[in-house]
This record gives sequence, structure tokens and C-alpha cells, in this order.
Amino acid sequence: MKRWKLFFVGTLVVVMLGALSLEVVDRISLAYFGEADYQADSTQRTEKEIVSSVMLYGMEVNHLQVIEDVVKRNQRFIDLLTGFYVSPKVLQQLHTVPRDVFDFRRIAYNKKYVLMVDHDSLHTVHALVYEPNPFDYVVFHFKDTLRVDVGKHPVEIRDREIAGVIGSSLAETIQVIGISHELTNRFVDIFAWQIDFQRLQRGDRFKLFYKEQFVKGKAIGIDRIEGIYFEHANKPYYAIPFDQGKGKEYFDAEGNSLRKALLKYPIEFTRISSRYNPKRFHPVARVFRAHRGTDFAAPTGTPIRSVGDGVVLEARYNGNNGNYVKIRHNSLYTTQYLHMSKIASGLRPGNRVSQGETIGFVGSTGLSTGPHLCYRFWKNGVQIDALRVELPPSQPILAEFMPAYETARRQVFRRLEVIHLPESPTVIAGH
Repeated sequence: MKRWKLFFVGTLVVVMLGALSLEVVDRISLAYFGEADYQADSTQRTEKEIVSSVMLYGMEVNHLQVIEDVVKRNQRFIDLLTGFYVSPKVLQQLHTVPRDVFDFRRIAYNKKYVLMVDHDSLHTVHALVYEPNPFDYVVFHFKDTLRVDVGKHPVEIRDREIAGVIGSSLAETIQVIGISHELTNRFVDIFAWQIDFQRLQRGDRFKLFYKEQFVKGKAIGIDRIEGIYFEHANKPYYAIPFDQGKGKEYFDAEGNSLRKALLKYPIEFTRISSRYNPKRFHPVARVFRAHRGTDFAAPTGTPIRSVGDGVVLEARYNGNNGNYVKIRHNSLYTTQYLHMSKIASGLRPGNRVSQGETIGFVGSTGLSTGPHLCYRFWKNGVQIDALRVELPPSQPILAEFMPAYETARRQVFRRLEVIHLPESPTVIAGH
């Protein structure tokens, strides 16, 4: 046989033997590994997205519809559930909630509430949360049986400081610097009997440091003022907090109390529109008539506070005075508050009131040309100018506390010294 034929036959034999060996190997492999070992290659890979739990008021709400709103005028608690489903059994259980846990009569206008609602056809309420203030909340769980939980938001306290120079008025300076109303009112109340804030001078300067409360990153109130320096008509005034065993009060640099028995202003800091004047021309009666009060201009509805502890003598309507309240504070002093839009609910003669308690709201009832409060003051039965009355201060620093007070004073002085005090008045552009 020729060589090329032998080569061809040999090659063919080798190829046939190779194919046979591969088949044998495949069969051995299939027999050894089995069918299940190939399933991973034949199935499609799946990926799952891990969703983080969203927590509100201690509840996971990923599966719920969350609805935030505020209480409307004249709404009751039950009205907040209108359009949603709560079982009759659970609704009936609302009547068993003790008032010391939650008083349904105290649902207030413009307060925040949150509904947690199931994604079903009935819109079943899982829970309702009511916030009476920025700190507290009440959770009503409506599943199966009623459960009421009371909680508090975590409060963060931050150190703050501020300084400014009076331009044309304190109100203008407040607007420019952006001081909150609460901080302004606390500042004014502390110095109210030492400084006439209606007659500040251009160039008066101040600086203070304080602690502010934050809830969920939002400023919600002043915790406390920790020190103030105020320079009025080139005279320095200090406010230093100290506790002699009856709570913190403010004292001057010599240890004299800045607090008096009565607050100077019956409403938060605002403009005085008319002062005590025995010969004022009355804008409504069009005659000269003594004005034996101090008028504070303020929007209708502004809360009016009692300037001191006392007993209500009168709380009624009168043609000239409109709605008014009269309070006896002690054997020396009596005050009266006129032209209210409304007297505080439940306030009647004989009631005891506390300093700072809301007794009514600014209005324009009676003989009045616009919303304001007319504030009147009696000493020993004689009407006098409330802004010029001399009241005895509270107790100064006692001798036994003086060393501790001197330490506290030095700490306040050192802290105030590092706050930069502007030299130029803070004014609004164009003024």
C-alpha cells in the first residue's frame, strides 16, 4: 500500500478513537455529577433591593400612608378621623381615655397631627399622632384595641450668642439681626424695670449668650439666657442668672435683683401707641379727656398676660371699656386690661391668676379706633402711670451666697468679653 494511503487510514483511525473516547468521558461525567449540578447554569440570577425601615414616633411606617395636617378652627378630635375607617369598638374605647392621659377638650387650632393609614379600600387608620407642642406627642393606636402612648421628641441644646447696636429702634434692630420674638421678650422682661425700651438711644449696644432648643434640627425655643450686657446712654447694665434656692433669677453686677413683684408689660414687647396723659384729646369722643392708661398697639388676638399674681375682681363687657378684666394683686396694686376681643375662657370674678397667665386677647371692643390694649394701674386706689411706678425689687443676693455669686459673675463676665460688640448702629438699608 502506498504511503499516502497508509497515512490516510491511520489518521482516520485516530479521529474515530478520539470521538469514541470523548463520548465515554461525557457519559462518565454525566453519571458522576448528576443533573442537579447543572441547574445553576440554567437559572436566571435575581436581585432584591433592601429597603431601609422608616421610623416615625417609634413605628415603622414603610407600609403605611403618612398624612400630616394641622387642626382647623372648631375641629374636634373625632373630626380628624373623617373619611377614614376606625372600628366602632375602638371608637367607643376613646371614651375611656383618662383626662390625665389626654383631654380631648384641649384639641387646639393649628396644632400638628399625623395619620398613619393602611393601603386598603377602607383607608383604615393604623394610628393618629397629636402634637400639643413642639416637644410632646400622643400616639393613638387604633388596631384591634385602643392603646394610647405619650412620648417626647429628643431635644438638642445648642450654645448661641448674639450682639448688636441699636439703630433707630429696638424693633428695627431685631428685624435686621433676626432675633426671635421669644428671645426679644425674655430680654425685655429681664431689664423692663431698669430700661425704657420704648426710648432707647441710637448707638445703645448689647450682647448676650444663651442656650437654644432644637427638635429634629429645627429651633423651637429658648432654653435660658445665661448672661447679658446692655449699654444704654453709655451706662452698662448686666444680667447674671443665679439660684439662691428658689430657682434662677437675674441679678445686676452688684447682686441686686432685677425682678419686681409685677411685670412691666402686659403683652409681649410691642409699640406703645399712647401713654398716660391727663390732658389727651380723645380720637373718638373728639374732646380733651384724661387718658389714665397706657395703650399698646398689637394685632387682634395677641395674648394679654396678667402682670402679677392676683384675684380677678371683674371680667365682663362695658360700653366704653369693651371686654375687660380687672385684677387685685395685693393691698397696694390693682391693674385693668381693656378693649379685649375675648376674655380668656373660664375667667370669672374670684378666680386666682398667676403672673404671666393669659387672661384675654387684644381687640377693639368698646370705645376704640383699632386693635390695642389699654392698660391701667392703681396704687392705693389712685390711678397712676404704670410705666413710672416704683416697685420694690425682689431679694438681693444674700450674704451666705455672695462667694458663689461672685464666682458665677466672673464666669459670665469672661464669656461676655469674648463676644465681639459692633461699633456702628444696626440699620435697615435706606433708613
